[in-house]
Amino acid sequence: MTLPRWKRQLPNTLTLARLAMALALVALLALAPDLAGRTGVQPALLAATILFVLAAATDALDGYLARKWNAVSVFGRITDPFADKILVLGTAVMLATPTFRITTDTESAMAAGFTGWMVVFILGRELLVTTIRGVFESKGVDFSASASGKAKMVIQSVAIPGCLLAAAVWASDRPNWAGWAVNAAAWGTTLITAASAVPYISRAAKASTNQHTQDTP
Repeated sequence: MTLPRWKRQLPNTLTLARLAMALALVALLALAPDLAGRTGVQPALLAATILFVLAAATDALDGYLARKWNAVSVFGRITDPFADKILVLGTAVMLATPTFRITTDTESAMAAGFTGWMVVFILGRELLVTTIRGVFESKGVDFSASASGKAKMVIQSVAIPGCLLAAAVWASDRPNWAGWAVNAAAWGTTLITAASAVPYISRAAKASTNQHTQDTP
């Protein structure tokens, strides 16, 4: 049975909408005022938080619809992970910039918890897994997302907007418990993201061993 055109196009439309929201989010964060010394709610950061949540919701929805309607396409397989990376990495990079450093008489820290080295770890994981997937799928090996990869995305989709919301609400006048919670969320997200690469590395090693065995006369 042939799918209606709108069913074939809706998953990809949601993916493109996520990419547009991710770019708008990065623009909002780039234009956000320096948080050093600021108090009170920051409207631009609240808007960015809402955009992140909406964009993350489309990630779950477009994949579900594509599988349900058997509307998986080459365009979607390329664009979907690209939109995810722009959303997560773009936000993490911006949250680690000096704009989000809060400075008071008693504290000098990142308002959203993320620092440069954390972003390097997250980016490194994404580049490694993307490279592994590209190499092995070009050889006909299935390297679809693992359970650890999906769990990683769920955690990122909760922790990152939570950190962003904290920066939006408290700016420089946050209570101590909020600072601890934000730092714990940023650390946890970084470590879980890095650890989620292990199953992909293991699968790659196993696939390489199997291929070597097959090629050996």
